[in-house]
Amino acid sequence: MEISALYHFPVKSLQGHKCKSLPMDQFGAVNDRRWMLVDHDNQFVTQRKLRAMAQLKATAIGDGVRLENAEGERLEIRQPGSEAELKSVRVWSDDVSARDAGDDAAHWLSEQLQSPVRLVAMGDEFRRPLEAPRADREVSFADAAPLLVISQPSLDDLNSRLPEPVSMLRFRPNLVVSGCEPFAEDHWKTLTIHTHDGPLVFDCTHPCARCAIPGLHPFTGRAQKEPLRTLASYRRWEDGQIYFGMNLAPATAGQAGDQNPVTIHLGDRVEVS
Repeated sequence: MEISALYHFPVKSLQGHKCKSLPMDQFGAVNDRRWMLVDHDNQFVTQRKLRAMAQLKATAIGDGVRLENAEGERLEIRQPGSEAELKSVRVWSDDVSARDAGDDAAHWLSEQLQSPVRLVAMGDEFRRPLEAPRADREVSFADAAPLLVISQPSLDDLNSRLPEPVSMLRFRPNLVVSGCEPFAEDHWKTLTIHTHDGPLVFDCTHPCARCAIPGLHPFTGRAQKEPLRTLASYRRWEDGQIYFGMNLAPATAGQAGDQNPVTIHLGDRVEVS
Protein backbone atom coordinates (compact mmCIF):
# COMPACT_ATOMS: atom_id res chain seq x y z
CA MET A 1 0.00 0.00 0.00
CA GLU A 2 1.15 3.54 -0.75
CA ILE A 3 0.09 7.17 -0.83
CA SER A 4 -1.21 7.71 -4.38
CA ALA A 5 -2.67 11.22 -4.10
CA LEU A 6 -2.50 14.20 -1.73
CA TYR A 7 -4.91 17.13 -1.48
CA HIS A 8 -4.69 20.51 0.23
CA PHE A 9 -7.60 22.79 1.22
CA PRO A 10 -6.32 26.06 2.75
CA VAL A 11 -9.78 27.62 3.23
CA LYS A 12 -12.58 25.47 4.58
CA SER A 13 -15.10 24.63 1.82
CA LEU A 14 -13.31 26.51 -0.97
CA GLN A 15 -11.64 24.62 -3.82
CA GLY A 16 -8.49 22.73 -2.95
CA HIS A 17 -5.86 21.20 -5.18
CA LYS A 18 -3.62 18.20 -5.64
CA CYS A 19 -0.06 18.40 -4.35
CA LYS A 20 3.07 16.26 -4.25
CA SER A 21 3.76 16.58 -0.53
CA LEU A 22 2.06 17.55 2.72
CA PRO A 23 4.05 18.64 5.77
CA MET A 24 2.33 17.85 9.06
CA ASP A 25 1.92 19.70 12.34
CA GLN A 26 -0.23 19.15 15.43
CA PHE A 27 -3.39 20.29 13.61
CA GLY A 28 -2.97 18.08 10.54
CA ALA A 29 -1.55 19.16 7.17
CA VAL A 30 0.26 22.49 7.45
CA ASN A 31 -1.92 25.37 6.18
CA ASP A 32 -4.84 23.02 5.54
CA ARG A 33 -8.23 24.41 6.61
CA ARG A 34 -6.50 27.15 8.63
CA TRP A 35 -8.85 29.78 7.14
CA MET A 36 -12.64 29.87 7.25
CA LEU A 37 -15.59 32.03 6.22
CA VAL A 38 -18.09 33.20 8.84
CA ASP A 39 -21.42 35.03 8.63
CA HIS A 40 -22.64 38.06 10.60
CA ASP A 41 -23.24 35.80 13.62
CA ASN A 42 -19.66 34.46 13.41
CA GLN A 43 -21.00 31.04 12.44
CA PHE A 44 -18.93 29.04 9.98
CA VAL A 45 -20.09 29.04 6.36
CA THR A 46 -19.64 26.22 3.85
CA GLN A 47 -20.96 25.11 0.48
CA ARG A 48 -23.96 23.69 2.30
CA LYS A 49 -25.15 27.30 2.61
CA LEU A 50 -23.29 29.09 -0.22
CA ARG A 51 -22.76 26.79 -3.19
CA ALA A 52 -20.80 29.46 -5.05
CA MET A 53 -17.92 28.80 -2.65
CA ALA A 54 -17.07 25.85 -4.91
CA GLN A 55 -16.14 28.35 -7.65
CA LEU A 56 -13.38 29.99 -5.60
CA LYS A 57 -9.91 28.47 -5.36
CA ALA A 58 -7.61 28.90 -2.37
CA THR A 59 -3.84 28.34 -2.49
CA ALA A 60 -1.46 28.70 0.43
CA ILE A 61 1.36 31.17 -0.22
CA GLY A 62 4.39 32.02 1.87
CA ASP A 63 2.76 34.41 4.31
CA GLY A 64 -0.93 33.87 3.69
CA VAL A 65 -3.44 32.66 1.12
CA ARG A 66 -4.30 33.47 -2.49
CA LEU A 67 -7.99 33.54 -3.48
CA GLU A 68 -8.99 33.19 -7.13
CA ASN A 69 -12.30 33.13 -8.97
CA ALA A 70 -13.22 31.26 -12.16
CA GLU A 71 -12.24 34.28 -14.28
CA GLY A 72 -8.73 34.31 -12.83
CA GLU A 73 -9.21 37.42 -10.66
CA ARG A 74 -7.04 37.11 -7.57
CA LEU A 75 -6.66 38.49 -4.10
CA GLU A 76 -3.73 37.72 -1.80
CA ILE A 77 -4.33 37.94 1.94
CA ARG A 78 -1.54 38.00 4.48
CA GLN A 79 -1.77 35.94 7.65
CA PRO A 80 -3.34 38.29 10.23
CA GLY A 81 -1.05 39.09 13.14
CA SER A 82 -1.62 39.88 16.79
CA GLU A 83 -2.94 43.35 15.89
CA ALA A 84 -5.88 41.83 13.96
CA GLU A 85 -9.28 41.61 15.62
CA LEU A 86 -9.68 38.51 17.75
CA LYS A 87 -13.10 36.97 17.26
CA SER A 88 -15.01 34.10 18.85
CA VAL A 89 -16.31 31.97 15.96
CA ARG A 90 -18.25 28.72 15.87
CA VAL A 91 -17.36 25.53 13.98
CA TRP A 92 -20.22 23.09 14.48
CA SER A 93 -20.56 23.01 18.30
CA ASP A 94 -17.08 24.40 19.03
CA ASP A 95 -16.47 28.05 19.93
CA VAL A 96 -12.89 28.98 19.06
CA SER A 97 -10.74 32.10 18.82
CA ALA A 98 -9.70 33.29 15.36
CA ARG A 99 -8.15 36.40 13.80
CA ASP A 100 -10.14 38.50 11.34
CA ALA A 101 -8.39 38.74 7.95
CA GLY A 102 -9.51 42.29 7.25
CA ASP A 103 -11.96 44.34 5.21
CA ASP A 104 -10.34 43.71 1.81
CA ALA A 105 -10.89 39.97 2.11
CA ALA A 106 -14.40 40.43 3.49
CA HIS A 107 -15.38 42.78 0.67
CA TRP A 108 -13.93 40.61 -2.12
CA LEU A 109 -15.48 37.39 -0.81
CA SER A 110 -18.86 38.99 -0.07
CA GLU A 111 -18.94 40.36 -3.61
CA GLN A 112 -17.98 37.01 -5.14
CA LEU A 113 -20.55 35.08 -3.10
CA GLN A 114 -23.27 37.74 -3.10
CA SER A 115 -23.59 37.27 0.64
CA PRO A 116 -21.96 39.09 3.59
CA VAL A 117 -19.07 37.00 4.94
CA ARG A 118 -15.74 37.57 6.64
CA LEU A 119 -12.54 35.55 6.40
CA VAL A 120 -10.89 34.43 9.63
CA ALA A 121 -7.64 32.58 10.28
CA MET A 122 -6.17 30.45 13.00
CA GLY A 123 -3.75 32.39 15.18
CA ASP A 124 -1.30 31.44 17.90
CA GLU A 125 -4.09 31.42 20.48
CA PHE A 126 -6.22 28.90 18.52
CA ARG A 127 -7.23 25.81 20.50
CA ARG A 128 -9.71 23.16 19.39
CA PRO A 129 -9.21 19.81 21.11
CA LEU A 130 -10.68 16.61 19.78
CA GLU A 131 -13.32 14.86 21.81
CA ALA A 132 -12.32 12.48 24.61
CA PRO A 133 -10.41 10.21 24.80
CA ARG A 134 -8.22 12.17 22.34
CA ALA A 135 -8.60 15.60 23.93
CA ASP A 136 -4.81 15.99 24.09
CA ARG A 137 -4.83 16.30 20.28
CA GLU A 138 -6.21 19.20 18.27
CA VAL A 139 -7.97 19.90 15.00
CA SER A 140 -8.08 22.96 12.74
CA PHE A 141 -11.29 24.30 11.14
CA ALA A 142 -11.80 20.83 9.61
CA ASP A 143 -15.13 19.21 10.36
CA ALA A 144 -14.17 16.34 12.62
CA ALA A 145 -10.50 15.32 12.61
CA PRO A 146 -7.04 16.52 11.50
CA LEU A 147 -7.00 14.35 8.35
CA LEU A 148 -9.31 12.32 6.11
CA VAL A 149 -8.12 9.27 4.16
CA ILE A 150 -9.93 7.47 1.36
CA SER A 151 -8.66 4.51 -0.61
CA GLN A 152 -8.53 4.77 -4.39
CA PRO A 153 -10.18 1.33 -4.73
CA SER A 154 -13.18 2.69 -2.81
CA LEU A 155 -13.62 5.47 -5.37
CA ASP A 156 -13.03 3.02 -8.22
CA ASP A 157 -15.76 0.77 -6.80
CA LEU A 158 -18.17 3.70 -6.60
CA ASN A 159 -17.33 4.89 -10.11
CA SER A 160 -17.95 1.39 -11.50
CA ARG A 161 -21.57 1.79 -10.37
CA LEU A 162 -22.12 5.32 -11.68
CA PRO A 163 -23.25 6.38 -15.16
CA GLU A 164 -20.46 9.00 -15.09
CA PRO A 165 -17.36 8.79 -12.86
CA VAL A 166 -16.75 11.42 -10.18
CA SER A 167 -13.52 12.94 -8.93
CA MET A 168 -11.98 12.29 -5.53
CA LEU A 169 -12.38 16.05 -4.99
CA ARG A 170 -16.07 15.37 -4.29
CA PHE A 171 -15.01 13.91 -0.95
CA ARG A 172 -12.22 16.36 -0.01
CA PRO A 173 -9.68 13.95 1.52
CA ASN A 174 -6.09 14.86 2.35
CA LEU A 175 -4.71 11.38 1.77
CA VAL A 176 -5.51 8.76 -0.87
CA VAL A 177 -4.16 5.25 -0.44
CA SER A 178 -3.82 2.59 -3.15
CA GLY A 179 -3.05 -1.11 -2.96
CA CYS A 180 -5.95 -2.33 -0.80
CA GLU A 181 -9.46 -3.70 -1.25
CA PRO A 182 -12.40 -1.31 -1.71
CA PHE A 183 -13.56 0.09 1.64
CA ALA A 184 -10.74 -1.61 3.52
CA GLU A 185 -10.41 1.69 5.43
CA ASP A 186 -13.67 0.92 7.23
CA HIS A 187 -11.79 -1.56 9.39
CA TRP A 188 -8.43 0.15 9.94
CA LYS A 189 -7.48 0.94 13.54
CA THR A 190 -4.10 2.58 12.93
CA LEU A 191 -2.36 3.86 9.81
CA THR A 192 1.43 4.24 9.58
CA ILE A 193 3.02 6.26 6.79
CA HIS A 194 6.73 5.62 6.25
CA THR A 195 8.01 9.06 5.25
CA HIS A 196 11.56 10.17 4.42
CA ASP A 197 11.60 11.83 7.87
CA GLY A 198 10.47 8.70 9.72
CA PRO A 199 7.18 6.94 10.42
CA LEU A 200 3.97 8.85 11.11
CA VAL A 201 1.35 6.92 13.04
CA PHE A 202 -2.33 7.89 13.04
CA ASP A 203 -5.33 6.60 14.93
CA CYS A 204 -8.33 5.88 12.73
CA THR A 205 -10.82 7.77 14.90
CA HIS A 206 -14.13 7.14 13.11
CA PRO A 207 -15.56 6.54 9.64
CA CYS A 208 -16.64 9.68 7.78
CA ALA A 209 -20.39 10.22 7.55
CA ARG A 210 -21.11 12.18 4.39
CA CYS A 211 -23.17 15.38 4.22
CA ALA A 212 -24.62 16.98 1.08
CA ILE A 213 -21.30 18.34 -0.24
CA PRO A 214 -20.33 15.22 -2.30
CA GLY A 215 -23.56 15.90 -4.21
CA LEU A 216 -22.26 19.31 -5.30
CA HIS A 217 -20.03 19.65 -8.35
CA PRO A 218 -16.55 20.43 -6.94
CA PHE A 219 -15.93 23.38 -9.32
CA THR A 220 -19.41 24.86 -9.86
CA GLY A 221 -21.37 23.96 -6.72
CA ARG A 222 -24.26 22.68 -8.85
CA ALA A 223 -26.37 20.11 -6.97
CA GLN A 224 -26.50 16.65 -8.53
CA LYS A 225 -28.23 13.41 -7.53
CA GLU A 226 -25.05 11.40 -7.93
CA PRO A 227 -22.91 10.10 -6.35
CA LEU A 228 -24.95 10.22 -3.12
CA ARG A 229 -27.90 8.31 -4.57
CA THR A 230 -25.70 5.38 -5.55
CA LEU A 231 -23.67 5.56 -2.35
CA ALA A 232 -26.89 5.39 -0.35
CA SER A 233 -27.80 2.14 -2.10
CA TYR A 234 -24.87 0.27 -0.58
CA ARG A 235 -23.06 2.50 1.90
CA ARG A 236 -25.91 3.51 4.20
CA TRP A 237 -25.26 1.94 7.60
CA GLU A 238 -27.67 1.01 10.37
CA ASP A 239 -27.62 4.52 11.84
CA GLY A 240 -28.97 5.90 8.55
CA GLN A 241 -25.74 7.74 7.61
CA ILE A 242 -23.82 7.29 4.35
CA TYR A 243 -20.14 6.53 5.00
CA PHE A 244 -17.13 7.06 2.74
CA GLY A 245 -13.60 7.47 4.11
CA MET A 246 -11.89 7.39 7.50
CA ASN A 247 -10.97 10.23 9.84
CA LEU A 248 -7.43 10.30 11.28
CA ALA A 249 -5.70 11.87 14.26
CA PRO A 250 -2.03 11.65 15.30
CA ALA A 251 -1.51 8.62 17.51
CA THR A 252 0.28 10.78 20.09
CA ALA A 253 0.04 14.48 20.89
CA GLY A 254 2.84 16.51 19.31
CA GLN A 255 3.91 13.67 17.03
CA ALA A 256 4.47 16.07 14.12
CA GLY A 257 5.26 19.36 15.80
CA ASP A 258 5.90 22.78 14.31
CA GLN A 259 9.63 22.71 15.06
CA ASN A 260 10.35 19.49 13.22
CA PRO A 261 7.58 18.94 10.65
CA VAL A 262 7.33 15.52 9.06
CA THR A 263 6.32 15.55 5.40
CA ILE A 264 4.19 12.99 3.56
CA HIS A 265 5.11 12.45 -0.09
CA LEU A 266 3.49 10.65 -2.99
CA GLY A 267 4.62 7.04 -3.03
CA ASP A 268 5.26 6.78 0.72
CA ARG A 269 4.62 3.28 1.97
CA VAL A 270 1.55 2.71 4.13
CA GLU A 271 0.91 0.03 6.74
CA VAL A 272 -2.35 -0.51 8.61
CA SER A 273 -3.54 -2.55 11.52
